[in-house]
Formats: sequence, C-alpha cells, structure tokens
Amino acid sequence: MANGSEGGGGPAIENYYLEERVFEPSEEFRAGAVVGDRSLFERAEADWEGFWAEQAAGLDWFEPWETVLEWDLPFARWFSGGKLNVSHNCLDRHVAAGLGERVAFHWVGEPGDTRTVTYRELLAEVERFANVLKGLGVVRGDRVAIYMPMIPELPVAMLACTRIGAAHSVVFGGFSPDALRDRINDAEARVLVTADGGWRRGQAVALKGNADVAVEGTPSIEHVVVARRTGEAGGPTTMVEGRDHWWDELMAGAGPDCPAEAMEAEDLLYLLYTSGTTAKPKGIMHTTGGYLTQVAFTHRTVFDLRADTDVYWCAADIGWVTGHSYIVYGPLANGATSVMYEGTPDFPDKDRWWDIIETYGVTILYCAPTAIRTFMKWGTEFPERHDLSSLRLLGSVGEPINPEAWMWYRAHIGGERCPVVDTWWQTETGAILISPLPGITACKPGSATFALPGISAEVVDDAGEKVEEGGGYLTLTRPWPSMLRGIYGDPERYRETYWSRFEGRYFAGDGAKVDPEGYLWLLGRVDDVMNVSGHRISTTEVESSLVNHASVAEAAVVGARDDTTGQAIVAFVTLRSGEDPSPERGEELRAHVSRHIGAIARPRTVVFTDELPKTRSGKIMRRLLRDVAEGRALGDTTTLADPKVVEEIRRLSTASPTEE
Repeated sequence: MANGSEGGGGPAIENYYLEERVFEPSEEFRAGAVVGDRSLFERAEADWEGFWAEQAAGLDWFEPWETVLEWDLPFARWFSGGKLNVSHNCLDRHVAAGLGERVAFHWVGEPGDTRTVTYRELLAEVERFANVLKGLGVVRGDRVAIYMPMIPELPVAMLACTRIGAAHSVVFGGFSPDALRDRINDAEARVLVTADGGWRRGQAVALKGNADVAVEGTPSIEHVVVARRTGEAGGPTTMVEGRDHWWDELMAGAGPDCPAEAMEAEDLLYLLYTSGTTAKPKGIMHTTGGYLTQVAFTHRTVFDLRADTDVYWCAADIGWVTGHSYIVYGPLANGATSVMYEGTPDFPDKDRWWDIIETYGVTILYCAPTAIRTFMKWGTEFPERHDLSSLRLLGSVGEPINPEAWMWYRAHIGGERCPVVDTWWQTETGAILISPLPGITACKPGSATFALPGISAEVVDDAGEKVEEGGGYLTLTRPWPSMLRGIYGDPERYRETYWSRFEGRYFAGDGAKVDPEGYLWLLGRVDDVMNVSGHRISTTEVESSLVNHASVAEAAVVGARDDTTGQAIVAFVTLRSGEDPSPERGEELRAHVSRHIGAIARPRTVVFTDELPKTRSGKIMRRLLRDVAEGRALGDTTTLADPKVVEEIRRLSTASPTEE
C-alpha cells in the first residue's frame, strides 16, 4: 500500500490528478527544438557514472577522488577520497581567474534599499565571518543554525560555514519559534545566526524576538549572532550579555584571511528540514562533492547559462532548498550574476518584480507557479508598463504548473523569444532532475518533459511495474550525485521513507503520468504531505498543532486544490465536550497553527464536525475528506464505521466553514 493511503481504499492516486489536459507541442514550440546538441544525453546513456565524473571535473579539487560511486542501496557515496571546498569553488577560484569585479548579487531590499556585491567583496565578507565563527568556537563538523531574512548576510553565513567545514541548517524566516527550536535541537547546533528583523509587506518582522523564545529551549546554543536590518522600526532588540553578539561588531574585529578547509567529498555540507508523513520534520543530509557537482551542472545546463552576460533571478527564499541550490551554490559555483530580493511581489506595489527586471536587465527568471498564477489574476497591466525585453529564458519551480499558466507566462512575460523550463526536483534530490533543455527538448505546456542526462526516472503502478503510458508513482531507479545521504540521526527512517515502497526504487510521494510520446506530467503529492505555494507541509504536523489546542479533541487535515497556491490547507476539527464551534474559534485555531508552525501552515478553512470519518479499525479516511474539500463525488465508503458521517461533514463544509 502506498504511503498515505487510507483504510482499504488503495493508493492515493486520485481521479482528479488524471484530468485529460494534454497539450500537444505546437509548431512554434517545436521550432528549433530536438535538433540541438544531444551529446549530453548520449554520453550519459552510454556511461552514466563516467558522465557524472566528467561534470565533477569542472570543479576545483584539492585531491582527486578514488571512486566515482559506491552504492550500497539505499546509501551512496560519490567521489570518495576526493577533497574540495564549496566556498573555494564558489568564490576563490573566480577571483583568482580575474573575475573579482563581476557582480555576484544585485540585492534589493523591500523598502527599496539596494546593495551590489562583487565576487571579491563577497569573498572578503565570507573570510571575515568564517573567522568570526572560529572565534566563537565553531570547528569542523559542528552545526550552525541560520534564521535570517533575505539579506546578503545570509549567503555570507552559509559560505562561511562551508569554508571552515561546519554544516549549516538554514531555517525559513517565516517559521515560528517552536519550529526553529525543534530544528536547532535536532541538529544540536552550537551557534545561531539571525537578524534583528526583516521586512515583509511593509512590516518589520522581529526575528530576534522569535529566536529568543526558541533559544530558551535549546541547550546546545552557546552564541547568537545578530545582523542589523530593521533597527528601531522593529522595536527594541534584547541582547543577552555573553551569548548575543552584533554581527557588525564581531566583523570589525575579525581577521581578513581564512584559508578554505579541504573537505572530504562525503562530508556533511548542510541539513535542511522538510515535512514528512509524521509530525517530526526530517533533517535531510546533503554532502559536499556530489551536491556541488550536480547543482553546478544543472544550473549551467537547464538555464543555458552565459555567465559573462546573464543576470539570473531565482525568486525563491533561501530558507527552502530552491534557494540553497539555485540562489547560492549553483549560481556562485558557475560565476553567475544573480538578483536577490527581500520582499513579496505585491509590495510596495504590483510593479515591484517588473521594476527589478527592467532595472537590472534580468535575462533569466525562475519562480513558482503560485507567483505566475497570481500575476495572471492581476492581469497584464503591470508587466506591460515595463521593458522586459532583456528576458531570454523563463523557469518554473516548486509545484506542477498548469498549462494555462505556462502559456500565459511565455506569452505575457517572456514573449516568443523565451523558452520555458518547467523543473521537477525536491529537497531530497538536491538538484533539478526532470526538465526540458532549451534548444534541445520540444516542450508541452505543463509538462516537465524528460529526465535530465544521467538521471533515470520511471512511473510505476501499485505493483512497482513500469507504466509505459498512464498514471502512477514517480520513482528513480539509480543514485544521483546530489541525492540526500540520509535523515540526520535516523538512517532507518531514511530507508523506510524513501526506499521501502518499491524495491530498489527511490519514491518520495509524487504522482506522475506518461503521455503517448513519453513526456512526464507531474500530478502532485499522493501521500500525506501538502504542497502549498511550492512548500511541503505535513498533514500530521498541522494536525498535531491543532490537537495541541485546549479546545480540540481531534483533527484531520487535507490539501485541497487552490487556483493560486496549488493546494490550500483544509482542517476538519472535532471540539472537546463543552466547547462550541464559531467563526471566532475557527480564527483562533488558524492563528494557533500559524504561531506554532508558521504562517505558511495556516489553514485556509476550518470545518467543525462532531465526528470524523473512520474505518471500523478507527483510522481516519482522509481520502474521503479530500473529496469533501474539493466537492467531488465520494469514493468507496464501505469500510466506514458510520457512512452518514461524511454526508454530515459535506453539509457542514458547505454551510458555514471558517475561512479566509
């Protein structure tokens, strides 16, 4: 039975995932495509391990590797024996090659302040902050937690960790103190790097206040480093003597030179926590050599990078894996010039993104379908006010893009000159695995097309048999360099979560279908993980938060389709005896989840019900709740203890739910 399936109902490949909306490639999409250089695919097919060794050779290695791959399913070791440093590959080698004055980041703050950081300047900042960390007692193998807004100090902190061999754990700045505390404790981080605050839709969000609450329950934290961002606008910042230090004051006293540590290819580079089918987030482990090899290759190849002329903008947050791979490590390894933006697309007005593209001459825009669908709702008025002619390539990331959004994106943002690359990958995969290649792959709007060179992806049925045409489960059949190396502190959970469903295959919960021409169409999650605006959120984590409220007896959470965010969270809640449902109580519960996990997990809708649909063995049938949430005909209800419950929930959900 698939992860996340309910009762005796079988796999969670729902009918609504299989809508027949296959868009054939038109002549304009085919023009010039599939006639480009396919030698990458040919070389990878002939010798896939040798192909990855060829890509790794593009990095600077202090010592060569002895073996390309050691594979003891499900554990992989890539480029064993080789030594390198990520910071050196992202900075030093470019400066040594005479590219020190090339811009690494054009940074734009939400209030409109800007900074331009060259590779030489970024290297100097990283070396100083690496010495700051060493001065605070951080040594090779330690973990450093980072909880910051989208400011240049964030990649500086990450790269400083890599320079001295400390692993970092970046926690999204929108997460709550509880979420931060849990991640710090799991990683046993010694130092927390944060800021006084950050700007979000005109408001100064006090990150240091959240950090203080979190650190009260983190015995491993010895020091907190605080960057100045919002100042007095965010209110007073409390500093604990001996523990807390201002970033600028430490930097003023730090030495300018810090040699890069020679790291083993399999040394831990970072931890990144992601939701799973339990309440406890998983600490995904990524190591050094294989990860950097693949993010550099995919960034260079998928985006057809021309590092000497391109201005590349990945409009994600570094707190998620997209930001790790395609704001920091991939672009910097390739010597690219990037844009980094602190705020949201609609503040201070709906022209902000297009202003940035016009001002900096952005050539490559990589963003989430949620943003694209939002722009569609706003209409063409705002992009049409700006000169976007610098754009030459558009990318999509984080969730399946619907064909209508794909075509709108190309027609109204990029125009006929811009190919669109729709990419599939995950926190666990570390890098893009499925995507068209510009000038090589004929596109179908809404399809991620084919696996990249060196990657073997197959759709399988319940029995694990390959599906030649139709829907099923997306699996990977062999290892890849940037793959996760495990779940921190829990190797058995790694094996059970990703490698147990289908023998010899990696499966992390995504459904897909194969069309008659072999194109892959991503269909969304088939397990108990929701995808909201490209961010994976565990149903169990949200349910645990709701049940933690004193008024709640039981809760079930599902993801329902949403035209803008892809999925929205719908909560079905049974209150304790004596507690009355009301719109006010619904708002209280939504706010409770937001405080406990973060605003991204706030339910859109709360439906109060006297009872949840359960099998005779007592298992909640979330499959039926998804049907209710999306207004579909109910599936098989024969295993329900009380079939009348679902109809009552349906009546309640259409009567007076609490929602935004």
